[in-house]
Amino acid sequence: MINLVLCGGNGTRLWPLSRTLYPKQFNKFISNRSLFQETVERNKLLCSDSFIVSNQEQYFLVLDHLEELGHTDTRFLLEPVGKNTAPAIALACMALDENELVLVTPSDHIVANQDAYMSCIEMAKSMAEEGFMVTFGIKPSYPETGYGYIESKGSDVLSFKEKPSREIADKYIKAGNFYWNSGIFLFKAGVFLQQLQKHAPSIEQAASLAFKNASKQSLLYRVHADDMETIPADSIDYAVMEKSDIVKVVPSDFGWSDLGSFESLYDQMEKDESGNSLSEKHINIDSHQNLIIADSRVVTTIDVENLIIVDTPDALLVSKQGSSQKVKQAVEVLKHRGSLLVDSHVTAYRPWGKNTVLDHSSNYKIKKVIIKPGQRLSMQKHFHRNEHWIVVSGTALITVNGEESLLRTNESTFIRMGEEHSVLNPGKIDLHLIEVQVGEYIEEDDVVRSSSALT
Repeated sequence: MINLVLCGGNGTRLWPLSRTLYPKQFNKFISNRSLFQETVERNKLLCSDSFIVSNQEQYFLVLDHLEELGHTDTRFLLEPVGKNTAPAIALACMALDENELVLVTPSDHIVANQDAYMSCIEMAKSMAEEGFMVTFGIKPSYPETGYGYIESKGSDVLSFKEKPSREIADKYIKAGNFYWNSGIFLFKAGVFLQQLQKHAPSIEQAASLAFKNASKQSLLYRVHADDMETIPADSIDYAVMEKSDIVKVVPSDFGWSDLGSFESLYDQMEKDESGNSLSEKHINIDSHQNLIIADSRVVTTIDVENLIIVDTPDALLVSKQGSSQKVKQAVEVLKHRGSLLVDSHVTAYRPWGKNTVLDHSSNYKIKKVIIKPGQRLSMQKHFHRNEHWIVVSGTALITVNGEESLLRTNESTFIRMGEEHSVLNPGKIDLHLIEVQVGEYIEEDDVVRSSSALT
């Protein structure tokens, strides 16, 4: 059995913690491991291997998180653009033996009871081996309106229901045979593809062509953008599960949460004696039942209750508990303004390492740049800015207009606009640089690259 981990999604409901290029599955909300890492480790106990489906822009971020776990031999399928879950699962299944059992899991869910989870998987496994497609219905603890529901009779699925109103959700709870749709599935790769061909042939045909044309390496499948654009976008629920007559459900109660709101995140976090989420950055003066998440600054609350306060270096969110679903409206406003706050944090991850914007204005920008051992920034030049590089720790091999020089801790260099330059970390430890950009135009598109190195 293989664990197919889906890493798509923008996580806009948890903005500003979650961004398009750094969605919620890579955040370490609850422990010192990210939701993605927890998913991989949880299913490692059940599966022989992991197969990661990811947006190509997040590939190196995923690699970093796997490296922290000590996982190096992991299969990947990279999508240039997301087309929802049905195409993602189809493309991955095309890379597998038709009889391979595939456990499909989102990468951003919480499972609190590992033993109960393993028992449910084993129950589903026997059904999948008989040729059924199995989904997992979570026993509802309250009338949630943000989830889809599964109506069942024993292990037979009677129907799938859209996100209901509160009144209808109350009826589901009282009926006793409705379950939250978890988005976790188990089936044979060949069975899913057969059902996809039967119920959504346009997706199967376009995905098959895209997979045939994909670039293939030993552990990596990279789908071409033109082929991906031809695949109709649809979820596995709409495309297959709601139409198929071979679907089974395993009623489940293993402490599941999809962390789809700040309220659900608050429920998962440790609390102080006043019901506030625990945070070293929080000073509490007669405040109760607040979610406080602070990145660097100290947050002081006085005589407030039931608030959500999320402080990041470039954005602050304050909301009443119960209203955080409106965060998506704020994200839409930012998109309309063309704000970069939707896409990324002040720290950006690259194949060679990462960089963090420390300060900036219209004519200067200061970054902290970390380059991993053996990695380099591509040869490039700029027409509107000069750059100062200061080595904070490690060793830098600098190339400017073809001439090399070695910089060590507390040494620096100056790059004039128009000069071709690159930097390599030849050492065994991370190279830490401070980069100061000064010029009339300092946006990221003032870069002319002259080598094929990763950027």
